[in-house]
Amino acid sequence: MRTRKGKTTDIDLSGIKPLPLWFFCFEGVIGAAYDLTKAWDDAWMVLIGIALVNIVVGATVLRRRKKLMRAMLKNSRTRNIAIGLLALRVGLHLVLAALGAPVTSVAGHLAVAVLMGATTVTLMWFNQRVTFRALRLA
Repeated sequence: MRTRKGKTTDIDLSGIKPLPLWFFCFEGVIGAAYDLTKAWDDAWMVLIGIALVNIVVGATVLRRRKKLMRAMLKNSRTRNIAIGLLALRVGLHLVLAALGAPVTSVAGHLAVAVLMGATTVTLMWFNQRVTFRALRLA
């Protein structure tokens, strides 16, 4: 139930379906973007293409779930995940540089990109699961 200015309205949450895992893979690629561009000079063109596909898929295929996507983006947990991922990337690069092993090779940047992409997908999926369990939808 939700109250607004003294009025109570029932919200039917039974029709809400979770976002598919493949949707979070788009976010994972964006999470890996920095290291992908360091590993491959022309990666920015591919990343722009993937971002456009993400927008089109979000506007067409996932149109019914648009409210869920907006709610997740406005969620403080999602912002904390984004800040945490940024801190992880910066911290990882700083720690490796301090240890005398900065990430400068293509293989190193690809390894960090895979780590960041997998971490992004996992955390976003987990955030969705926590939200659905809190709403008792899962």
